[in-house]
Amino acid sequence: MLLFLYMHKSLSRELFVIVFKAATVVVTLVVLIVSVGALYDVESEIGDGACNVAVFPIEGVILPYYGIIEASLITTPNMVDDFMSRVEQQSDIKAVLVEINSPGGTPVAAERIAARIHESTLPSVGLIGDIGASGGYLVAAATNYLVASPMSEVGSIGVTMSYVENSKKNEEEGLTYVKLSTGEFKDAGSPDKPLTDAERALFEKDLQAIHDEFVNHVATYRNKSYEEISALANGATMTGKRAKESGLIDAVGSRHEAKGALATLIGVDPSDVVFCEYEPPLIPF
Repeated sequence: MLLFLYMHKSLSRELFVIVFKAATVVVTLVVLIVSVGALYDVESEIGDGACNVAVFPIEGVILPYYGIIEASLITTPNMVDDFMSRVEQQSDIKAVLVEINSPGGTPVAAERIAARIHESTLPSVGLIGDIGASGGYLVAAATNYLVASPMSEVGSIGVTMSYVENSKKNEEEGLTYVKLSTGEFKDAGSPDKPLTDAERALFEKDLQAIHDEFVNHVATYRNKSYEEISALANGATMTGKRAKESGLIDAVGSRHEAKGALATLIGVDPSDVVFCEYEPPLIPF
């Protein structure tokens, strides 16, 4: 009988511990879900209601997605789309300031970001910092009004896929390239073998097609003819001052000039333009 009572009490304690632990886990999960939900609600709002122009930085390399790469700053189309979708839903946000510091990136990713900004229901002003080149310039050109410092690097309209060819080095080191591929061009561009004339012709044809698309997009965004932009599309950057003279930007200046342009776009006095500064998303764990 005593053994039964002891076993009964022991079992009761074990059941209590199990139930207590389970309840603790449930409460913890509920608190975590509520906290994350609250965080999402906070993050879905840009600013505190006192500002009317959302600021978004296009920084570093423009890539289609995050990956394992040695780059401290990356901007992706999804990041821009998420930000633009949120600010477009806020009635107190009247415009967007896009601050560009980017040497470019992949063509399609830059094209997607540029199109998203250009097609937004909100007017936008671009402000180039140290550099807005290649895909970075394409994004900048998509804004309704573009400002750059007189010392900014602007433009670099062109495409490249240049690489180092190692076949002679491999030969000196006793290494032999073994071709095992189907399709004439499947291993075209491998750095371990010489580039054939046919492969070069193929690549240059594709590069020219992408170049033409680049020029077309810039011409459309800047309200210029294809010929006007093509004459500037030699792959070189130019200072902000020369970019203004060439029509690649609208004004030389800083945030002061950008604020004036934004005031004109949304029909308020420049003193009434209040920026919602960008804050990176907070990860709660």
